[in-house]
Amino acid sequence: MRSTGIRRTLVALGVGALALTACGSDDDEAAGGKTRVTVNCMPPKSAKVDRRFFEEDIAAFEKKNPDIDVVPHDAFPCQDPKTFDAKLAGGQMEDVFYTYFTDARHVVDIKQAADLTPYVKELKSYATLQQQLRDIYTVDGKIYGIPRTGYSMGLIYNRALFEKAGLDPDRPPATWDEVRDAARRIAALGDGTLGYADYSAQNQGGWHFTAELYSQGGDVVSADGKKATIDTPEGKAVLQTLHDMRWKDESMGSKQLLVINDVQQLMGSGKLGMYLAAPDNIPILVKEKGAEYKDMALAPMPGGEGTLIGGDGYMFSKDASPEQIRAGLKWLDHMFLTPATASSATTPAPRRTTPPSACPNPACSRAPPTTRTSRSRRPTPTSRWRTTRPSSTATSGSP
Repeated sequence: MRSTGIRRTLVALGVGALALTACGSDDDEAAGGKTRVTVNCMPPKSAKVDRRFFEEDIAAFEKKNPDIDVVPHDAFPCQDPKTFDAKLAGGQMEDVFYTYFTDARHVVDIKQAADLTPYVKELKSYATLQQQLRDIYTVDGKIYGIPRTGYSMGLIYNRALFEKAGLDPDRPPATWDEVRDAARRIAALGDGTLGYADYSAQNQGGWHFTAELYSQGGDVVSADGKKATIDTPEGKAVLQTLHDMRWKDESMGSKQLLVINDVQQLMGSGKLGMYLAAPDNIPILVKEKGAEYKDMALAPMPGGEGTLIGGDGYMFSKDASPEQIRAGLKWLDHMFLTPATASSATTPAPRRTTPPSACPNPACSRAPPTTRTSRSRRPTPTSRWRTTRPSSTATSGSP
């Protein structure tokens, strides 16, 4: 991700139920003199386990902070682009609300974000967050939000198929030529096994192409943002590689225009060697698609020239009172930024995954390349992030 900012794109990722009451400073006092703070992105009732964990986290927080009353609002998606701007403009946004990286500057530009600069010193964990992520919510030297997660795109691969094809599962492909070779050898196993798959239907092709273009050292737009730069040697190299794997090597199978569920089903059933995605795909592959953690692995983006990164965080309503801001920061610190306090810390960590890396829908931006050292048993991720727990809260530190 470039330090000059993130390109805002129209993406549906989500947060936020319509607030039942206005969330301005008039409502900051609850019964008994408590500070009342509304927050969004509570898991919906249909997600029973996640919702129970969320409620337990609120109870634990309020027990620790008896002077604060946290009022959650649920909905899915968390941030609905159909209502997001309207809620902001109408004063209906929660005191603490969820945003994607690509929305941070927009919220500031339309003057709907509270300035958190005077208060962040009270947030114990703020200094531990990756500086690159903090910068996303910093505009003209002022802090307007708290990053929650960060992720970069990587290569998920099946260790069992690598071994079966005579490949070293501890040395995943580091270049696209190596990806092509590995895909060819895995597809040669037969029985409907594919070496590599990519999903392109339902608006998935564009951001995958972008990630692959970054990995080749290219870009989708000129530095001044005025000209598309996809008709380049790097862009052609991406398409040529995919063409050759599909038509010359036949390592991608004949069916294309796949969606993510198609690819996950193939990987979970042991019929796919590799695909580009996030580490948060791995628990899905295991819990829903039949894979085993011991067989799933994540490598850095092939090519090593760059990858896509994305993430999310929380901002505060411009109408939030100082008391609500302080209470909201305490809540974020408890819920997302303190290692192993929130319920998601109980999520099992898949063996051999690096920090979350992918862009399942949101707009993503480019991550800088990282020099590849020896490809050890635990590959070095292309983005220099580390997580404190499986929920992928991004904090500083070397990989």
